[in-house]
This record gives sequence, structure tokens and C-alpha cells, in this order.
Amino acid sequence: MDRLAMGFYHISEWIVRIAYINFLWIGFTVAGLGVFGIMPATVAMFAVIRKWRNETNDISVFPIFWKIYKKEFFKANGFGIVFFGIGYLLTMEYQILRSMEQVSYFIASFAVLGLFLILAITLIYFFPVFVHFNLKNMQYMKWPFIIGIIHPILTVFLMVGVAFLNYAAFMFIPGVLFFFGGSVSAYIIWWGVSLTFSKYEQAI
Repeated sequence: MDRLAMGFYHISEWIVRIAYINFLWIGFTVAGLGVFGIMPATVAMFAVIRKWRNETNDISVFPIFWKIYKKEFFKANGFGIVFFGIGYLLTMEYQILRSMEQVSYFIASFAVLGLFLILAITLIYFFPVFVHFNLKNMQYMKWPFIIGIIHPILTVFLMVGVAFLNYAAFMFIPGVLFFFGGSVSAYIIWWGVSLTFSKYEQAI
């Protein structure tokens, strides 16, 4: 009975933690007016999850979150501008190519879709790499892409798995996304990507 009670306690504790970090993520995203809050809030969320996984579960979440949010606010937003800019240019290019009647332009539009895929892979691996490694600016774009390409099975698993979980939650229990959507996705991504880090500690 004691084991059952302890097990229930630990599960409840983790549920509260995951919900709490999700509320912080949403709150600080809104505090940054969305556009300027999403990147530093996501970096802070991944930093907290990293400490949970690598160091200890018994940490003061809010002080760590707030410290990372402030410290990385401008740097994270700089990368956010880069990601947004590339995504915007690719979107415009895709729409232009699809508006053309020639077959060659239609075929070229698939190359743009390929670039979208590369951008998505880089973005998925970006946050774990950002909070784990101390790199020069351009390397934060280079290594997420390299690691994602070198581990295609993991990349597909993370992309499909996270997308499926969020889609299923949205279709059947939409309210769950407000409590756990961001934090559970981040936890899964961190867990998967961090499995590769031992291979790159020396190289990076």
C-alpha cells in the first residue's frame, strides 16, 4: 500500500511540475507580447527540463526559469528573427512558384518544401542544443541541423510523435494542451535529442 501511495504521489508531483512549467511558458510568452516572448520562454522551459533530467528534480523552477528568460532574451529573439525570416522567405517563394503555370516552377516548389523540412528539423533540435552546449552563434544553427540529419529515425520519431500527440489532444481533449501541450512536447524532444549528446561532446 505504501508503494502504491508513493507511486501515486510521484506521478501527481510530476503532473503538477509539467503543468507548472507549461503555465510559465505560456505566461512569459504572453509577457513578451507573443512574438518576443516565445523564443526566450521556450529556451527557459528547455533549461528547466534539462536540469530535471541531468541534475535533480528538486529545483526551484521559477527562479531558474526567470533567470534564463532574462539572460537569453535578446539572444533567443535574435535566433527567432532568423528562423522567422527564413520561414517567411520560403513561404513567399513557395507561393510564387505555385502561382506559376509552368511545370518547371511547380517542380521547383517541392525543393522549397524540402527547405521547409530542413528548417523544421533545425528548429526541433535547436532548443536542446542551445541549453546544453556553449557554442558560437552560427554553430547553434549548424549543429541542430547536423544532428537531426545524422539521426533520421530519431528525427522522424520526434516530429511524428509530437505532432500526433498534440493532434490527438486537440481532437479529443483540447483543454489538455493548455496544461501540458508545450511542456510535454519539450520533455519528449529533450529526452530524444539528449540521447545523442554523448556522441558530440568532444566534437562540439
